Amino acid sequence: MPVITKDTGIIEAVQKYPQIVQIFQAYGLGCIGCMAAHFETIGEGAGAHGIDVDALIADLNECIADSNK
Repeated sequence: MPVITKDTGIIEAVQKYPQIVQIFQAYGLGCIGCMAAHFETIGEGAGAHGIDVDALIADLNECIADSNK
């Protein structure tokens, strides 16, 4: 079961899983410094930037799973 979904808040996700910042950066999302990150979900942020939300979510969850091994 995925830990992160498209409905997860950006800041909520990064605070809980700081290791995912690198994934956001790899997708060209500077979400952490963006004021919108405080109230946007990952799905909303990715959609606003034309990013494949499903691919982003998969990579975020893979990063979290890898760091928990």
